[in-house]
This record gives sequence, C-alpha cells and structure tokens, in this order.
Amino acid sequence: MSTHGLPMKVPAPGLPSRVRIHEVGARDGLQNEKETVPTAVKAEFIRRLAEAGLTTIEATSFVHPKWVPQLADAEQLFPLIGDIADVGDVSLPVLVPNERGLDRALALGARSIAVFGSATETFAVRNLNRTVAESLAMFEPVVARAKAGKVHVRGYLSMCFGDPWEGAVPVAQVVKVAKALMDLGCDELSLGDTIGVATPGHVTALLTALNEAAVPTEAIGVHFHDTYGQALSNTLAALRHGVATVDASAGGLGGCPYAKSATGNLATEDLVWMLDGLGIETGVDLDALTATSVWLAEHLGRPSPSRTVRALTPPPSSSPTRSE
Repeated sequence: MSTHGLPMKVPAPGLPSRVRIHEVGARDGLQNEKETVPTAVKAEFIRRLAEAGLTTIEATSFVHPKWVPQLADAEQLFPLIGDIADVGDVSLPVLVPNERGLDRALALGARSIAVFGSATETFAVRNLNRTVAESLAMFEPVVARAKAGKVHVRGYLSMCFGDPWEGAVPVAQVVKVAKALMDLGCDELSLGDTIGVATPGHVTALLTALNEAAVPTEAIGVHFHDTYGQALSNTLAALRHGVATVDASAGGLGGCPYAKSATGNLATEDLVWMLDGLGIETGVDLDALTATSVWLAEHLGRPSPSRTVRALTPPPSSSPTRSE
C-alpha cells in the first residue's frame, strides 16, 4: 500500500528510540459501537492485530454486561484468543471494574488487567456510580489481589484534561488522583484525554507535575482522543517529555459511552506513520495494520476515520486521470 519509501525517516532529537503502542481498538473501540460485533470477528480482529506486530492488545472488559453490552461476550472471547499470548510475547490486558470482574478475568487466565478511575467527581459518579474516593477504595483490593498473583496492573485515569460537566480540570487535581492510583500498586498509569480537549502545553505541564509528585515518566502512558485534531500533536509533546507508551485504536475506532462529546481515539495507523517518519521503532507493519482496519471497516459497514488508512487505500474505482 505504501510506496516510494514514504514516510522518509527523519529523526528528531530528544525522542524515545522505541515506543510501545497499547492497542485499544478491540476494547475501547468496539465498546462504543451501536451494533454488537460477533465474537468470532472480534477474535479474528485481535489475531490480525497481533500478526501486524502489536504486542499489547487490550482484548475486552469484564464490566457487567448491563453497562457495556457490546463486550458481554468476554467469557466466550477470551478462550478464543488465549493462544495469541504464546506467540511473539503478546500481552492481552482486560478491564476489570471490581473484585467480581477480577474473579471472572482470573478464572480465564488473564495475566494483565486494568482498573479505570476518574480525575473528576461528576464522571466518577456517571461512569462508576461512585465518588472518586469510593472508586479508589473499590480498586484497592483488586490491585492488591492482582499484584499478589503476579498480574500486571494498569491504572486508567479519565478526564485528565477536561470534563464535559466540570470544564477545565486543574492539574493539581489530576495529580492527586493519579498519585493515589499509583500508590495502590499500579504498574503503569494511562492519562486519558477522554473528550479530546488537551493541547501540547497542557500535556507537558501535567507530565511535569506528575514527575514532581514522584510518578516516573517510564510508568506513564498517554491516551488521546482526536476531537479537536490535537491527538498527534499532544502525543509528540508527550514523546518529547520521554513518554514511550502511547494508547491508540486501529482505524481510529472508539469514543466513550458515558461522555457523548468524546470522539474517536487516536488512530493507530496515524500514530505509526508519524513514528515511522521520526525513525522510532514500534515493531508494527503499517501495511498489515491498515489492511486489518479496512477488513474490520467492511464488517462495521463504514469506512475507517483514520486519515492514514484512507490515504493508503484509495477507492477501488479511482484511477489517475491523464492531463491534456
């Protein structure tokens, strides 16, 4: 699909040599679909993502089916993809909201989990039906039990840059909750720009404040939505700060069922194009990844919103016109 050696690799100083892409399309992407995707299609999607070179693929969520019906098939899906983790050292993290969710995940052999909190009170109540403090209390035994079982734990923090009900979120407020999540024992922290309002200076300020609060850069990942077209510029700001874990969704799928102003995630293909051009290693085959997103888009019945996917896969009927 890509031709003529593009993008040309022109490294920039002060950036990581390698970035780990935390692929969220199969979970964060598909959970926002109006129609439920068949379990077999989800399994094939994850398999294709692994074959494209992605080594961290968030598989599903063990939230009660009433809240996220699109992922109600977690028990059916996970056994279909278990062998993927044995090939190429692929991690298949899953979301768990509480101890019941943890029980379900561990029963299926999950070795990597994520809990998901909020930096704001309003979203905490709307998303988890609990205050921020109550949410952290709920996560405490989940993280403790997971760590005791040598299970990797990621802490998601939503609304780090803005909240549709509360507006701008003070950096100090985000740092306080982020630090509390890490103090529970999380191995890594993902900063979520849930409604896509962050800008590069804001990203740098938050990362700096987290470092000052003893949250190390190497434990931080970033999760940007492209509502205002800022996801790649915000990612570059994070890379310049030293962040080397970036969340992205194949084909740009996703949003947030509890925040209607949230649009699609940063597209993995758009991220890989930029990183390739910067000479940053990802291990991802962009052509294979693009083909996977095109394949899934056909199942969803609509084209991918990813600019890179669209650029690399022109309409079949298109052909160059000869100038007179």
